[in-house]
Amino acid sequence: MVLTWKPPMEISVIWVVGFCVLLVAHGAQASSHESSRNLQETDQPYRTGYHFQPPKNWMNGPMYYKGVYHLFYQYNPYGAVWGNIIWAHSVSYDLVNWVHIDHAIYPTQPSDINGCWSGSTTILPGEKPAILYTGIDTKNHQVQNLAVPKNQSDPLLREWIKSPYNPLMTPIDGIDPDLYRDPTTAWQGPDKIWRVIVGSQIDGHGRAILYRSKDFVSWTRIDSPLHSSGKTEMWECPDFFPVSTRSSNGVDTSSQDKYTKHVLKASFNHHDYYILGSYKPANDNFSVETNFMDSGMDLRYDYGKFYASKTFFDRAMNRRILWGWINESDSESDDIKKGWSGLQSIPRTILLSNTGKQLVQWPIKEIEKLRFKNLSFHDKKLKSGSVLEVPGITASQADVEVSFELPNLEDAEILDPSWTDPQLLCSQKKASVRGKLGPFGLLAFATKNLTEQTAIYFRIFRSNHNYIVLMCSDQSRSSVREELDKTTYGAFIDMDPRHENITLRSLIDHSIVESFGGEGRACITARVYPKLAIHEQAYLFAFNNGTSNVKISRLNAWSMKNAQIVSTKNRRKPQL
Repeated sequence: MVLTWKPPMEISVIWVVGFCVLLVAHGAQASSHESSRNLQETDQPYRTGYHFQPPKNWMNGPMYYKGVYHLFYQYNPYGAVWGNIIWAHSVSYDLVNWVHIDHAIYPTQPSDINGCWSGSTTILPGEKPAILYTGIDTKNHQVQNLAVPKNQSDPLLREWIKSPYNPLMTPIDGIDPDLYRDPTTAWQGPDKIWRVIVGSQIDGHGRAILYRSKDFVSWTRIDSPLHSSGKTEMWECPDFFPVSTRSSNGVDTSSQDKYTKHVLKASFNHHDYYILGSYKPANDNFSVETNFMDSGMDLRYDYGKFYASKTFFDRAMNRRILWGWINESDSESDDIKKGWSGLQSIPRTILLSNTGKQLVQWPIKEIEKLRFKNLSFHDKKLKSGSVLEVPGITASQADVEVSFELPNLEDAEILDPSWTDPQLLCSQKKASVRGKLGPFGLLAFATKNLTEQTAIYFRIFRSNHNYIVLMCSDQSRSSVREELDKTTYGAFIDMDPRHENITLRSLIDHSIVESFGGEGRACITARVYPKLAIHEQAYLFAFNNGTSNVKISRLNAWSMKNAQIVSTKNRRKPQL
């Protein structure tokens, strides 16, 4: 069977689904001499249906290149545990369906002989892609290297060559060689000089070390870092990019004008934190509004299991897209038994909120093409203590959107001034703890008798004359298995329920729930491993465990088809 699409860009793409895989773009093709199958079609209860995963083993650290969408990611080709890290490579035109092709970068030089770690792609003038990445050299030091395509006319970028000048950046002048990694996408100032930052820790402070270059090969370290913080340690996978203050469109990484703010993201303490500020390229000054860890309301991309994320500017669709690595919550022995570990979040558009105080995220529009078998209803009253089944869909692989209306906000519980930590508050006030306005929300991966359930819910509090919206993801009853991480996550949402309904969208996919509250102002991702609520034995419910009634003003739920994620069988296996 041959399926032909016309993608929304100047690329002709043809997929042949069956005994071989063919992807054609500008006359190039990635082919297999052996049969390939959709790697998302599996009987494993925890393997996802529409999230990106490698065929097997351990992965993290996404990087991207535009045009034909490219996903470069860290991968262990030899086991479902960390180690033997190379850069694997997959391609797509819609960010939903993928073909795994030959690995892009693996250890061959003294500057990366012990591993090819995280990095980023940059598009140089003339549409020339380049990769800066961290290599582990013969001394087991972390150094920064460059790779470029062997054939720039090949849109699949199947072969990469490394610079003979590697390493381009080394840990000198007080830099710990074990704490020096993850170069960002570079940006170019009005002076045509390139800048890039590398994550580090110096004197116990997290730091974004800044480099400049005229030719992308010879890099000079700048004395002052782009930014640092004495309240954090090592910054992994930093990211630095502009967002528009007046448009919902994304902007190029090198864009600088009076209508942009800049975002600095750093990965530490198992989460991805970000700060907003003003960047002046003339002196590379980044002036922040609030520093990392300066308040109890630290900004994160996601308040659940989400790390080592990366954004890229999608010029074809004029948007900025965020990917994050979602690690497992079971044990390493479980991963070895499954034969795989880790997956990517659904790609999210990311932009500045209307208030200018935070970022908002939403799943890319393309994921909606997988929807089928819709159920919807409107104006349903959820009485106190009620549980309402959402029937007629595949509850273990679904997309659900719900909007809650609150008839009487005066019933809200008073917020104790000491309740400043949303995760701690959610842990104390789980879904089973009865409240006034809340908890109300969804029960995903639930058994019919609710023995197993993953609850995503809200509580409303009053503080002086304001209302506080708390969003929680409670995994404490997600599985009857005992040996799992069942951490409860939480976030406060910057919204006023007097003026808008409380919305929730959850992407449910066998062992993951990605939830977006308040139109994407708070995101929580959870990994769960139900023993009973799997496949057809998984149910989805809306619930209200508060003493006050709430109304579902609208609910839409869809079953989700599998994404087509296939592998060419003649991929080279690197010799490590």
